[in-house]
Amino acid sequence: MSRMQDQSQNRITFSLNATDGKARTGVISTPRGDIRTPAFMPVGTAATVKAMMPESVAATGADILLGNTYHLMLRPTAERIDRLGGLHKFMNWDKPILTDSGGFQVMSLAGLRKLTEKGVTFKSHIDGSKHELTPERSMDIQRLLGSDIVMCFDECPALPADRGRIAESMRLSMRWAARSKEAFGDRPGHALFGIMQGGLERDFREESAEALKKIGFDGYAVGGLAVGEGQASMFDCLDFAPGFLPDDKPRYLMGVGKPDDIVGAVKRGIDMMDCVLPSRSGRTGQVFTRHGVLNIKNARHQDDPRPLDESCGCPACRNYSRAYLHHVFRAQEMISGMLLTWHNLHYFQDIMQGMRDAIAKQAFAEWETAFHAGRAQGDIDPL
Repeated sequence: MSRMQDQSQNRITFSLNATDGKARTGVISTPRGDIRTPAFMPVGTAATVKAMMPESVAATGADILLGNTYHLMLRPTAERIDRLGGLHKFMNWDKPILTDSGGFQVMSLAGLRKLTEKGVTFKSHIDGSKHELTPERSMDIQRLLGSDIVMCFDECPALPADRGRIAESMRLSMRWAARSKEAFGDRPGHALFGIMQGGLERDFREESAEALKKIGFDGYAVGGLAVGEGQASMFDCLDFAPGFLPDDKPRYLMGVGKPDDIVGAVKRGIDMMDCVLPSRSGRTGQVFTRHGVLNIKNARHQDDPRPLDESCGCPACRNYSRAYLHHVFRAQEMISGMLLTWHNLHYFQDIMQGMRDAIAKQAFAEWETAFHAGRAQGDIDPL
């Protein structure tokens, strides 16, 4: 058993309970509740998981949500959320929250950004107003939000990029990591995670990990993946990158992913993930099941009285037919996004529970084989 920090001081701790190959299962204990790992974090970008009530998200099995520093700093502002009692109270979620640093959104959303050693100045994608985000400001925003797990401010270059650009960006992120740690200070009950960068380059990933370990963090993220490099390249990187990080701290793969991405990442030693995919797909009619992916808008479902997945216990599968879900999607009724998002999030959490159980039983390889075999079958035959 490994511990992040002394729990008697109201610190966040990590217990590693079992391993099976590189796959790990454990618990991150926080003052707001336990996070069972491997953990999937639904994304609540603007203080809500779209189309879901907070109690519904909890009912899917989620132990922790992700909030978005960039979006919340612009609207409604971190200062307003702080005045209203913090993000947990504001969005009615009493379990842990992890907030990202804002770096990725500045890269992907902001117009006309300018990058310097100090930080990034950018124009809001909402109204064009000018803002500055630095390691110090990112730490301040996340403190005002009151998140349980805080991420360092980093720069994430889009891939592919040349080695020179990747090295320059990674080393800047490491300098920002040191500034983030200093600005974070001592906050009992809250954790700060460092973010490894370095593209797909083994030597840069190792250099980044060494820099982060020297600074010292409560957990470590593998950043800069799932940005266009493809699954094979991502897995190649994950074959070595998590091994550069401490065994006794949580490892978080940012922005991942599809169900087979998640399983492949856990197989390679990852403990935490987040992605907008299950909720975004739910709103666009894409449904994840143990038999693969189906599209509810397809006409084959319009007379089908069967559930999406007869083995699923979510409300969409227990109480509604494919025919109904097809109808409300085509009619653009709000209940469509609500039910399909609930189903997708429930399925993702089922995957996590299946992996936790399998690792604890030393049966991960068998579970993984069955997982892939089920998805390879494809959807049930039409009536």
